Amino acid sequence: MRESKIKTVGKASLNYEGKDYELPVLAGTQGPNAVDIRKLYDQANIFTYDPGFTSTASTESNITFIDGDKGVLQYRGYPIADLAEHSSFLESCYLLLNGELPTKSQMEKFEYTISHHTMVHEQLATFFRGFRRDAHPMAVMCGVVGALSAFYHDSTDITDPRQREIASYRLIAKMPTIAAMAYKYHVGQPFVYPRNDLGYTENFLRMCFSVPAEDYKVNKVLAKALDTIFILHADHEQNASTSTVRLAGSSGANPFACIAAGIACLWGPAHGGANEAALKMLEEIGTVDRIPEYVKRAKDKNDSFRLMGFGHRVYKNYDPRAKAMQIQAHAVLDELGLHDDPLLKVAVELEKIALHDEYFIEKKLYPNIDFYSGITLKALGFPTSMFTVLFALARTVGWIAQWKEMLEDPHQKIGRPRQVYTGPTERKYEPISARK
Repeated sequence: MRESKIKTVGKASLNYEGKDYELPVLAGTQGPNAVDIRKLYDQANIFTYDPGFTSTASTESNITFIDGDKGVLQYRGYPIADLAEHSSFLESCYLLLNGELPTKSQMEKFEYTISHHTMVHEQLATFFRGFRRDAHPMAVMCGVVGALSAFYHDSTDITDPRQREIASYRLIAKMPTIAAMAYKYHVGQPFVYPRNDLGYTENFLRMCFSVPAEDYKVNKVLAKALDTIFILHADHEQNASTSTVRLAGSSGANPFACIAAGIACLWGPAHGGANEAALKMLEEIGTVDRIPEYVKRAKDKNDSFRLMGFGHRVYKNYDPRAKAMQIQAHAVLDELGLHDDPLLKVAVELEKIALHDEYFIEKKLYPNIDFYSGITLKALGFPTSMFTVLFALARTVGWIAQWKEMLEDPHQKIGRPRQVYTGPTERKYEPISARK
């Protein structure tokens, strides 16, 4: 069990039905303070009402910190820009899982462990073939990841720290293999086995894009771009899918089931599908000469059209991940010579307008990570149906870190939100013959 770092820094007063109640005010190391309402129901027989839990802290966490007003995102205290520039995805995985950056020997051991868990049980190939050939890759991912608990019985006991660790390594290692298999199944090509001599992201690219008929050489620029995408998506505090993983885990569900639940939640277009929506918007615009028309529509409050990939629900300033993603997007376009691609030309021109137009600047509608990642993934050769799969691959480590933290939290309880009931009051049952 981990030790709580929350401190009581004051009290808040509530007057309800003529009676005063004092509620502790808690503080973490960064961010706003929180009013502790855990005993409010027992003391005052009253709940709080917070649809979407947007003003409610459901847990204490020391993994990821976000300050949306200032455009801050940190993993274990490290700014996301520093990690994107200097770190690798596997090193960021180690940081999220363990709380500190690894030493050289720790990193070598971690890389070895992950690379030697990338194979999946051979019977899973048969499992894949049970899906329709035109099944969406996310549907396949949900089913296959959930089924892992049927193949790895030796890492489902959540009360055993060693089994939790093994399950964590397996999920991080096998997720690229499963994602690549989902892609290959989707496009009708044979599965490609992982290779232990390649890095994490290089291995994934090879499993996705190599074919038995010819050799495949990993492009380092493309691998760096995808590795950066993975880093930038690795965790994002208590978002919908992370909260889903924690809620599922609070019941004692095995880790594979919990991650499958997170994948299912991420599939929702309001969560993991934003980069796909941004790309579809670019396709709708079509050509550079039509951009002014759509920008005019975006400024018209009576028009339902919205520019996707601009602004962010959490970040009221610039998305701190967007700059790193912008650099990689342009590096990929340069490497592949795709600046003349009509769709990507629209994206580049729209980016220029958004960064210099007074309306966008005043409304803080800066290009966000989804805008740049959608462009980059398309340039890398992934179909839009794979975008959320790649998101899930990257976010797996964040889900696992949050799941492990939840299990080690001495205050953890099974999730049980309350409600404000608005249905009928008590009614008397009448036999069907008496009903009108």
